[in-house]
Amino acid sequence: MHVIISDSKTGKSYKAEVSKDKEMEFAGKKIGDAIDGGTIGAAGYELELTGGSDDSGFPMRSDVTGTRKIGVLLTKGVGYNAKEKGMRRKKVVRGNAYSQSIVQVNAKIVKEGPVPLGELFKTEKKEEKK
Repeated sequence: MHVIISDSKTGKSYKAEVSKDKEMEFAGKKIGDAIDGGTIGAAGYELELTGGSDDSGFPMRSDVTGTRKIGVLLTKGVGYNAKEKGMRRKKVVRGNAYSQSIVQVNAKIVKEGPVPLGELFKTEKKEEKK
């Protein structure tokens, strides 16, 4: 499972890998719940869950209850961008509760910790081929 942490102050996002044994801490949580950053390796941080996507790529919506995957009629928001005003379309989305089928979790920082996230989750730079 990947956790994408957004830092609204810098505009950057950081990717953290979560091991299989710690995935169970996300089970039963819903969009909008707060978690401790120590579960993903960001001790001292408090994170708010903002969404995610499942193993098939379907996004989570906060207004669909449960862990189910369902087709809903959408006019705007997560999972659908209308081309014209008033357009509606039936799209498949995932509910607002986290389960084992969720592979990407999106979160934002609520309370910052002592160490900057850039130091905790260092990115490796790729070498360019010449």
